[in-house]
Amino acid sequence: MNDAPPSGEEAYIEERKKNIIPLCRSDANIDHNVGHQEKIFNFHHLHNLSTVRSRGWNIGNPVVGLPPGAKDSYYTQPGSPYNDASIRPRVNIGDLGGGRVYKSQKWADRLRTAEEKAVLEKAKEATAQKAIESEKAFAARRKIAMAQRGAGTVAGA
Repeated sequence: MNDAPPSGEEAYIEERKKNIIPLCRSDANIDHNVGHQEKIFNFHHLHNLSTVRSRGWNIGNPVVGLPPGAKDSYYTQPGSPYNDASIRPRVNIGDLGGGRVYKSQKWADRLRTAEEKAVLEKAKEATAQKAIESEKAFAARRKIAMAQRGAGTVAGA
């Protein structure tokens, strides 16, 4: 951004480059700090292009003459859901059948029916009960093994 009109911008930059004193060698492919600029295009001769945006999904903007489905011309930050470069395709991790695909376990839980949730809860309880029984059996075997060793002797008694 500078104060020169678009027709005199190149001459302005050339004239201002004379005042740049290089402090060290540079491998940059430019010799000024203006950087890359797109050609200026004013939609319907509007200078503030932030107004050139649709007013709803696929209806355009009748005030500025933007047709339905046209691309908005305002800047979006990288990572914004409105930035085309930041939109990633959805990756599904599973399918519950009947077209119920899900992208996370949270969505899988939301898509399950009450019967499916009850079956999963029973399976979870059965697994927990099996772990408890296994631990009880291990504790009983340990108790028997300790009893077989005897009381032992106490030093100094």
